[in-house]
Amino acid sequence: MHTIKHFFAVATLMFASCLAAWASDDYKNDTDYLALSDSVTNSFNTGDSISFFKHIVSLEDYLLGKADLHAYYTQRCNEIVFLLNKQNVIEAYKLAIRLSKELRKKKLDKEMYMAVNMMGHIYHYCGNRDMAKQCFWEVIHRMEQAGYQESLPPIYMNLVGVEMELGNAGQALVLLGKAAKIAAEVSPNRLFDIETRRTLGYFRQGDANNFLIGYRHYRDGVENKGYTSVHGRQLEIYYQAQMGHTDSAVAMALRDLGQTDRYSVAADIYARDNRWHEAYDALKKSVETSDSVNSIILSSSMQGIENELDLYDAERETARLRIITLSAISGLLILLVVALIYIMFSRRRHMKELRQAYERVLESDNMKSAFIRNVSHEVRTPLNIIGGFTQVLSKEDDTMTTEERKNIASAMQRNTNLITTLIDELLELSFSEATTSVRQTDRVAPVKLLRMAISEFGNAASEATTLKLDTKVPDDYTMLTNEQMMRRIIYTLTDNAVKNTSQGSVTLRLAVEGSQLTLVVEDTGCGIPAGEEERIFDRFVKLDEFKEGLGLGLTLCRSMVSRLGGTVVLDTSYAGPGARFVVNLPVNQRTGTTKAMRKRYS
Repeated sequence: MHTIKHFFAVATLMFASCLAAWASDDYKNDTDYLALSDSVTNSFNTGDSISFFKHIVSLEDYLLGKADLHAYYTQRCNEIVFLLNKQNVIEAYKLAIRLSKELRKKKLDKEMYMAVNMMGHIYHYCGNRDMAKQCFWEVIHRMEQAGYQESLPPIYMNLVGVEMELGNAGQALVLLGKAAKIAAEVSPNRLFDIETRRTLGYFRQGDANNFLIGYRHYRDGVENKGYTSVHGRQLEIYYQAQMGHTDSAVAMALRDLGQTDRYSVAADIYARDNRWHEAYDALKKSVETSDSVNSIILSSSMQGIENELDLYDAERETARLRIITLSAISGLLILLVVALIYIMFSRRRHMKELRQAYERVLESDNMKSAFIRNVSHEVRTPLNIIGGFTQVLSKEDDTMTTEERKNIASAMQRNTNLITTLIDELLELSFSEATTSVRQTDRVAPVKLLRMAISEFGNAASEATTLKLDTKVPDDYTMLTNEQMMRRIIYTLTDNAVKNTSQGSVTLRLAVEGSQLTLVVEDTGCGIPAGEEERIFDRFVKLDEFKEGLGLGLTLCRSMVSRLGGTVVLDTSYAGPGARFVVNLPVNQRTGTTKAMRKRYS
């Protein structure tokens, strides 16, 4: 993966360099311009951050002074490429967004492909190949409309790199053919490097004949015409491997290639020679090197995120102190009111109100303690996302598209719903601990609740998952129970089934036999491992730590069912796939069965 990333960085630098070459004839031979350009190139190649940014800012000022916006924004792209090479993805992304906004604000539509191209490199650097390909194809479309034919070959080469990483050598060769055709017409100086890249593709495709032909053309260009190619070293290595000199080829790879390339190329060469033990060792070292680089990238990215979180925490602490101050003032006012009431009314009324206030404070304190003890990043992460998007929407930004706003609104709504669900679970847990009895005076139609659950969770289920209702109980059948708890029981079990079913079905079944109502929620999802049938009802138990939630859903479900006088269990006799939960609740036949129900079952 890092091999391709490194290639993209090189390809982008080539792209930026060629655009810089379009500078006006009035200054491209000026000594100041040439000195600045050489300084930028040298500091880029050496990776000297201080020198690079010092000289590129001077070069950008120079180009603005010459009113050459095209060349100016080309150097802005070089800044992003430099940050990517330094594995500073967060800062590169920020510069790319800033570049896009600036081009939109100035309505420089012809230059917008630069921002799109940079986003393509960032997407691919982060492993999102589909979005990278989409961006690169959009760049090609924009450049063709703007008439920038000369710089199309490097973009095609970016697509070649993506396809090679995906293992699509055939498609990569087709794209190389398009790049070569365009280069032959508008920029012949690129043709040699493209053909060299094509020869590498022949080797990976196993086409020995075309590989050897391409290698001979490469040697002829180097020895007789003075051509060079960034792929030359790798081509020489593959030639040694093709000629059967495996050890020599591997030695050249370890000596001449970069840290992120050498072991992966060596593994490929060993594998082609059926030396699987050496291939495994080389691949293992490649993975270790890749992991090391990934750690650097992750550390850089996390530092940027931590800075944003620190800012958010500081703002939240200020808000918390403000709330505490207001609460203290409110408390003083309440004490004043209580004192006035004490004077106006009897001591007995006064003591009663104090007792009620104490109970409310005690209940709030218990809930607060439970919240602080149990809630971790499950709440903090959605809050950070919502806070970040709120800051984005609060900015005056006319360049944000409707689709972007819809995506932000959708993400905020999704995380808001997640927080709401978590808070509901915590409150219900605290309530269940504080109370032992529950009123069952609501006349509830359970079939109606099941239909409402299917309707509500239909949108939350995946496209490959179907929600079904299987019952012979009539819609007008009612029973006396607690409607809120009954609804929560049905919704909790349905939500649990939907979250763990990526394809197949979730079936809700309802039956009434005598004085017992049986509710069954059955899915075709991942199922429950043997031996976990009771542990899943414990607090904060999550069999899949990557699933959303605190692991309280089934705990609360069992608590509510128990308080209604029933039971809920995992049906261990269910063969699967998936899981089946069975809820049994008592039904008061005298008050729970309607006249229509008795007639139908008589």
